Amino acid sequence: MSDLPDPTDSRLVTGLWQVVAAHGWQGVTLRRLATATGLAPAAIRARAPDGPRDLLALQARLLDEAVASGTVPGQGGTPRDRVFDVLMRRIDAMQPHRAGLLRFLADLRGDPALGLCLLAGLPRSMARLLQAAELESHGLSGALRVQGLVGVWLATLRAWQRDGSADLGATMAALDRALDRAEQVARTLRLDPGDLATG
Repeated sequence: MSDLPDPTDSRLVTGLWQVVAAHGWQGVTLRRLATATGLAPAAIRARAPDGPRDLLALQARLLDEAVASGTVPGQGGTPRDRVFDVLMRRIDAMQPHRAGLLRFLADLRGDPALGLCLLAGLPRSMARLLQAAELESHGLSGALRVQGLVGVWLATLRAWQRDGSADLGATMAALDRALDRAEQVARTLRLDPGDLATG
């Protein structure tokens, strides 16, 4: 069984961000998606029966699958190093769609309901990333790791929005600082530092 994403899914996600970059989130229509992807409207409806929000869930899944596909079992390194690696691989997977994602994140400020919906789905993605980093995401300690990683990811995402450099140096520095803060919180609460982020 191939680890490659379904080409139709990839075309849909690429087309979505092209449309968002050009027209904004509110400008996403079936006709524009069909034009951008070269797919028939019926094929798009089959993948996204509830509209563009379904494509956001598809985007999140493809990002997490891209990270998982680059994971080498028994990869070594410290837990913190592995968390850093998986989060930066997620950022790298977002880079081709940067223009659309930046427009979407700006538009999201005017749609708090959608923002809350996306925030509610983040723990699921963060749990998958912890698994890619070979860290436990179940039980009490796993739940703490997941919530800690949500905070780390949001801080990293904010830095990425402002970071137009090719090497993403500012994003990596922000991720390092966010991991430092997560470890600090763990120490303040007298927890194993791994209970919040780094295993």
